[in-house]
Amino acid sequence: MTATPKISKHAAAITVACRMLETPEETPPLGDLAKAAGLSPYHFHRVFKQLTGVTPKAYATACRARRLRDGLPKCDTVTEAIYQAGFNSSGRFYAAAEDMLGMAPQHFRSGGKGEVIRFAVGECSLGAILVASSEIGVCCIMLDESPEVLVAELQHRFPKAKLLGADENYENLVAKIVGLVEQPQLGFDLPLDVRGTAFQQRVWQALREIPAGSTLSYAEVAHKIGSPKSVRAVAGACGANLIAIAIPCHRVVRTDGNLSGYRWGVERKRALLAREGASHPTSK
Repeated sequence: MTATPKISKHAAAITVACRMLETPEETPPLGDLAKAAGLSPYHFHRVFKQLTGVTPKAYATACRARRLRDGLPKCDTVTEAIYQAGFNSSGRFYAAAEDMLGMAPQHFRSGGKGEVIRFAVGECSLGAILVASSEIGVCCIMLDESPEVLVAELQHRFPKAKLLGADENYENLVAKIVGLVEQPQLGFDLPLDVRGTAFQQRVWQALREIPAGSTLSYAEVAHKIGSPKSVRAVAGACGANLIAIAIPCHRVVRTDGNLSGYRWGVERKRALLAREGASHPTSK
């Protein structure tokens, strides 16, 4: 694109603006950011979005959300974490809290304290599989060679939740999900408890719309959610997905069609795509 050199020459100035937005103090006005970058507010806003994939306001919100997630377990109160993260109004924070954290801030801070998570471990053709559910729906589907590793990861994810080994009825749910692994064309119609940032949830919803037998590239997913410059962030959201199969991050491949990383191993990704009938080159 002919505009690329013009945009790239502003990269250092936009980096300075990003550092300004990353501070926990009140977000600088657009005019101040533009002045620091040596651009008009309109030009700055356009170049910032082209280089980062998001608006300055969205970037600042994401930075506050990250500081909040890091600070909630360390602060004495939720209110303290809110203000340390740079929110100047607790009301504004609570209005968007569930989108930022994927759960109530008290639950996030307490590692799931007060929640009851039911789970069971089974076996499928891809190895051990762990399925866990909250009162809302399935919150984890994880794969590994070792059942012990899966249980340890669940405990790490919900360190203060009450984890209940499954009864016979829950094992029927696990059997249904194992069936989905073996025959993905059956489809997944169970309620999910999806926990992630607003951006991650947008990506995961887009993944659920990819039919079995099809794939999209990370760039195509970024375009699908209206954020074409956020290819790396899309890849990060795929890597953060804890609900395998039902949120089919295995259906996302590189732009050249080759397979890339998968939280539960590229070989499992290849096997899932093969049984879905999706064609793809050998991974590199």
